[in-house]
Amino acid sequence: MKYLALDYGLKRVGVAVSDPEGIMAFPRCTLKREVRKTFFAELLALIEKECPDAIVLGYPLHTDGSECLTTTQVRNFAASLRRRVTLPIYYMNEVLSSADAESRLAEAGLKGRAIREVVDQEAAVLILESFLSQPESLRIEA
Repeated sequence: MKYLALDYGLKRVGVAVSDPEGIMAFPRCTLKREVRKTFFAELLALIEKECPDAIVLGYPLHTDGSECLTTTQVRNFAASLRRRVTLPIYYMNEVLSSADAESRLAEAGLKGRAIREVVDQEAAVLILESFLSQPESLRIEA
């Protein structure tokens, strides 16, 4: 199965996709959330182009497992997305994914602006890699 992962943020959404077999994750793009209608048009066009079998949303929790404000925002985003697509939507815990993405990019030699331009995509890759390595029985549908 092919998956499309989203690292939701208030300003930007990082996107990653898996290969058709659902084994590897690849960064795809970062979508800006400046205008809601434009954002969803771009996201839906991307979903149509990529033809995933399911969508994976990063699900932000505190390190102790408790919810935060962004958790509610992601649930609202999932509900909005569910009204627009018929694909299954899954949640994947994304604790520290952005910090890990920044570290990974810095280790690859990127600095400052170069990191900021792709960090959301890299966070989506980390979310998708975690999801792909998780047994199907533990996957949580939104």
